[in-house]
Amino acid sequence: MAASIPHGEPRPRRRRTTLFLFVGVGLLVLSAIAAIAYVATRPVTLRIAVGPADGSDKNLIQVIAAQFARDRSPIRLSLRVTPGGSESIALLAAGKADIAVARGDLDLPRDAQSLAIMRKNVVVIWSPSGRGTSGKRKTALKEIGDLAGRRIGVVGRSDANLKLLKVILTESGVAPDRVKIVQFATDQVAQMARDPGLDAFMTVGPLDSKITADAIAISTEPKRELTFIPIDVSDTIARKRPLYESDKIPASSFGGKPARPDDEIETVSVNHLIVARSDLPDTAAAAFTRQLLTVRQRLSRDNPDASKIEKPDTDKDAALPAHPGAAAYIDGTERTFLEKYSDYFWIGILLLSILGSAGAWIGHYLKRDEKIVNTEHRDRLMGTIARVRSASSLAELKELQSDVDALLQETLDCYDDGAIDEGNLKAVDLVLTQLHRAMTDRRTELSAEAPEMPESPIARARKIDRPISL
Repeated sequence: MAASIPHGEPRPRRRRTTLFLFVGVGLLVLSAIAAIAYVATRPVTLRIAVGPADGSDKNLIQVIAAQFARDRSPIRLSLRVTPGGSESIALLAAGKADIAVARGDLDLPRDAQSLAIMRKNVVVIWSPSGRGTSGKRKTALKEIGDLAGRRIGVVGRSDANLKLLKVILTESGVAPDRVKIVQFATDQVAQMARDPGLDAFMTVGPLDSKITADAIAISTEPKRELTFIPIDVSDTIARKRPLYESDKIPASSFGGKPARPDDEIETVSVNHLIVARSDLPDTAAAAFTRQLLTVRQRLSRDNPDASKIEKPDTDKDAALPAHPGAAAYIDGTERTFLEKYSDYFWIGILLLSILGSAGAWIGHYLKRDEKIVNTEHRDRLMGTIARVRSASSLAELKELQSDVDALLQETLDCYDDGAIDEGNLKAVDLVLTQLHRAMTDRRTELSAEAPEMPESPIARARKIDRPISL
């Protein structure tokens, strides 16, 4: 009698394993897509160094940061408040800030690049007439050369204004050591403007700077006349030092009655910038510049300083080059989403290919047991043919048929799961054909060999049509 399949032996679970494998690969692909989407869309927080704490730059950046947050922009700002521009640049150089607000003529890192122009600062130098400390009447100075041997008050205690004044004096032919320079803090403007020992004043800021306007207004009291001193060498300064620009102060910029100045004045300007280092990702730089230029008009209604924000200089020969990300946005060469992340897509496709190959190998590895089982089933079917031919009864044939049905079901399961191919199935079919013939032949033989059963008395009585006696 053929051995039957043990009921306690677990059948192969290839179908379930294959399902789990496909589900796992699908979840992995979805996770990769979700990760890429998260990286591409999550807000990026940039640390921005700005100062001083009571300055207009810090207030404006604070307003911009709040607007970015309200708009749920992809770029968010985290302020790092510093004492001034030099300290902001130091944080940028040390990697403790991602971007910084500072004047372009400071000691910027070698790889510093501009993201935007916060405003343009112009140099204003003027001289009042009146009485000096000796009581004698002073005449106003008319040109830079007249500053030799005189005293000039400069608003701002940073080295930037001091450095700029020395550049102006040197290019004008005046030795800086022949001029007495006195620096005042921004909250000492009134003290500076009323100091009778000063022959001239200098401020560096936007044309509508309140500090400059207050200093000019105070220095006209009591009834003093002002003379605005032109910087005739502005072109030379701009040519030798590209971070400075030759500029003009329009007439009546500081008052119309009387006009101050009464005519256009030549001067020097320097940009106040938002800068970053070259390692800031292009996508972050482009997104920041785009958002900044987008919100400036909305913010300018409540904060006039926002209207002064301008695009960075994208010329390749600019003294301070624009960041490639910002330049790409401004020049319209910013890459699309597919262009930005095409490398990731190709890497994803490569990974999927690798995972597919790995899945095929795993599937092949997992199917090896089923292939072995299928081979054993085929061999058992072949052995069953011999047992069928030697079966001694129809009951034994019936039991063998039950075993064959179970083996056939296992074989079909293996085929459905992909463990065997059509070639293997055809081989089993040949065996089953032979087995079926052997079983039919043996059943016929057993039926012919079966002894005839003795006729019952009832049957014999019926044949002779006579009553049955019990």
